[in-house]
Amino acid sequence: MRLYPLLRRGLFRLEPERAHSLALRAVGLAGRLPPTRRALRWLFDAPAREVEAFGLRFANPIGLAAGYDKDGLAVDGLAALGFGHLEIGTVTLRPQPGNPAPRVFRLPEAQAVINRMGFPSRGADALAARLRRWPPPPGLVLGVNIGKNKETPNETAVQDYLALFDRFAGLADYIAVNVSSPNTLGLRDLQHRAALEALLGALHARRAGRTGRRVPILVKLSPDLAPSQLEMALEAILRTRMDGVILTNTTLSRPGLERHPLAAEAGGLSGAPLRPLSEDALTLAVRWLNGKLPVVSAGGILSPVDARRRLDMGAALVQVFTGLIYYGPTLARDSARAAALLPSRFKE
Repeated sequence: MRLYPLLRRGLFRLEPERAHSLALRAVGLAGRLPPTRRALRWLFDAPAREVEAFGLRFANPIGLAAGYDKDGLAVDGLAALGFGHLEIGTVTLRPQPGNPAPRVFRLPEAQAVINRMGFPSRGADALAARLRRWPPPPGLVLGVNIGKNKETPNETAVQDYLALFDRFAGLADYIAVNVSSPNTLGLRDLQHRAALEALLGALHARRAGRTGRRVPILVKLSPDLAPSQLEMALEAILRTRMDGVILTNTTLSRPGLERHPLAAEAGGLSGAPLRPLSEDALTLAVRWLNGKLPVVSAGGILSPVDARRRLDMGAALVQVFTGLIYYGPTLARDSARAAALLPSRFKE
């Protein structure tokens, strides 16, 4: 859709968060109306390249990262854009407004975004009610990304995560545990080995006590972990019998942007400058895990070439977000087409 550069020019005249809200509202409305939903599916038809990961089957390996649709407002519309999976959230147990605005900043010349959203969320009850009323379309894998409320101290954060797990284990295909956002004070301390093992161990025990389907649990980690810290986090994830890891969240570093006028803005950086950090984390994790767990690669995927490279590097799946801002809404479809040229990893 080469009309997108013209549309992007107009969207970039708007404040970033407002532009995002308008885009999400538009795709949500289009997804609810059968004629426009069918039109989207025709326009964004993506080839199948089935993948099996953490016990689930994906129509293709391209997914939408958490943060784009925090409250599950546009699942049908986003699903029609060619994604094999959507990860909604981050959802918090109780409603919260997030950090004060302005809290999103574009860096177009660097194909990057800085955000300090801070988990704005309508809360678990609102999202659960929405998913019950409008379940995801058949064939789409839906993940729910969960995080603690801002006012919840780390010492009792496990209670937030357990309550969120209970709320969504029967509604989501998988749960993603967010302990790596840089925009909630102290959250990333939960990545330290002892805290991470305690949290994930509690989640594993809660899941083991449930009857019915065993919902996979993934853990999303930061690109700012030193290699030794990442290895310790991966060991904790393995020891507590989690099902996968998502690498990576946004970064507090400003690689190559130290002199940019927006570099001093607080928040996590995403987009092209994050690419080397995310790829380094993927390389380490694939080598260290040696096939024991699948890795979902996110961060710095701005084109079909980027998506195919991550799959070549050993990622089971990839997730995009900032790439939609700069490449446009055909990113999932075009990336699925690129992925279809790779040898299939689907297991019968």
